[in-house]
Amino acid sequence: MNFKTVQTKPIDGQKPGTSGLRKKTSVFRQPGYLENFVQSIFDGTGGAAGKTYVLGGDGRFFNTDAIGIIIRMAAANGAARLIVGQGGILSTPAASNLIRKYGTDGGIILSASHNPGGENGDFGVKFNAANGGPAPEKLTDAIHKETTRIAQYKIAEDDIGDIGKIGSFTVGSTQVDVVDPVDDYEALMQDLFDFDAIRALFAGGFRMCFDAMHAVTGPYAKRILEGSLGASEGSVINAVPSPDFGGGHPDPNPVWAKEVVETMEGPDAPDFGAASDGDGDRNMIMGRSAFVSPSDSLALLTAYAHLAPAYSGKLSGVARSMPTSRAVDLVAERLGIPCFETPTGWKFFGNLLDAGMATLCGEESAGTGSDHIREKDGLWAVLLWLNILARDGRDIVQLRADHWRSFGRNYYSRHDYEEIPTEDANALMSGLRAKLPQLPGTTVAGLQVSAADDFAYLDPVDQSLTEAQGVRITFTDGSRVVLRLSGTGTQGATLRVYLERFVDSGGDHAQDVQAALAPVIEAAEQLAQIAKHTGRSTADVIT
Repeated sequence: MNFKTVQTKPIDGQKPGTSGLRKKTSVFRQPGYLENFVQSIFDGTGGAAGKTYVLGGDGRFFNTDAIGIIIRMAAANGAARLIVGQGGILSTPAASNLIRKYGTDGGIILSASHNPGGENGDFGVKFNAANGGPAPEKLTDAIHKETTRIAQYKIAEDDIGDIGKIGSFTVGSTQVDVVDPVDDYEALMQDLFDFDAIRALFAGGFRMCFDAMHAVTGPYAKRILEGSLGASEGSVINAVPSPDFGGGHPDPNPVWAKEVVETMEGPDAPDFGAASDGDGDRNMIMGRSAFVSPSDSLALLTAYAHLAPAYSGKLSGVARSMPTSRAVDLVAERLGIPCFETPTGWKFFGNLLDAGMATLCGEESAGTGSDHIREKDGLWAVLLWLNILARDGRDIVQLRADHWRSFGRNYYSRHDYEEIPTEDANALMSGLRAKLPQLPGTTVAGLQVSAADDFAYLDPVDQSLTEAQGVRITFTDGSRVVLRLSGTGTQGATLRVYLERFVDSGGDHAQDVQAALAPVIEAAEQLAQIAKHTGRSTADVIT
């Protein structure tokens, strides 16, 4: 095996975001671009010599080629072992599980999550630490520092073995083990959930539709839902991963997961609907003609998690991202457990989970998970819902309605303004931040402001401080507006506006969501002057 050292120089713009480095696929395919970033991962985390890594991706365009490059680089950098998903396929939750189960030194996951794929789509690379979770800021900062001073990278010159076949081969002295991507993940799910109860549910005529959106969860859902649990054949749709996700946008929300939405709103709708995203870490949940918002889903899962074997004891706590609705806070209060509010980004849950301070966690952006791994997990959420429905006996619509009658309803929506010129987005946020000190006590669109700040998070475990995580404006009636710029896009900036209004247990829970939120929507416009800064009268995506 021949190795070579290639002279290079820094490439601008390789600073990892909340979920690694995401760019257009064409950018990653530029000579040296991927190589520079991967070498910086190795160098920024103490070198690869003697280490073991998990490696896989969501199957999007360039996934297989990138896997080959990374294997050759890991070997040239002296890695001892690589655990690679067959065909280069690993869902993000499955990769996290492998890192933890086999005690590896981390993993490299190739995905841009819910972003579109294909030759003209997006690509991403992120490093997960030895706990199985996304690299904390100290590691991403170290990786970024290496990207600004890199002078060379190492790579094997020769071809590698076949990653399409389960088995082992070597590249130099590096052992490459190609594993079934589903086996270990399925075994973990069997440990967490009552598979017998779920089998009995399906045997009794329960029907579901799971939309894999031509993405990575297809093989997992087919094996587990239709295979092990006995859901009828065809319950999993769009099950074959595609390099361009079938030409679609693998974001599990009612806008993009149209096929399962139409099925669940049809005359012969199944009992339960769900979808997952590009790399399998997000989920969408539906009942018949009823979308369950991610915020409500987190609250309901927390309330009924005890029906699943793994969570039958008292939950240690629950955590949500700051923009996520406060519905789960009410459940945590009644259960007598702490509820933590963190910045957006799954890595912020890691310390809480590692410290045993939280058992369940979730984000409004369709991510829910638990301490079983250190990533959000789309199929896990589906299985927990199925376990709850199998043990409780009510259908999902009735369960949700009863929950609102008991806890009240947090009407909630997110309005996304995509691909805004970065300078315009920054001007909007700067102008809003400048107003914050004067806002408490003022009235906007008939709502009186009780508090306004730019969210900062003091980690209760390591005492690290993370600032400027989004503007929060709270009103005296419990309504809330949150505005922040997203770090998951690849062009311009995405402004996310989160809107929340609480109606107590005796109020009207049957209103149209956008109608219920109308005063809050108007307040957001008046405060941030969104139309003025973006030139848009409506959001691009409303969920």
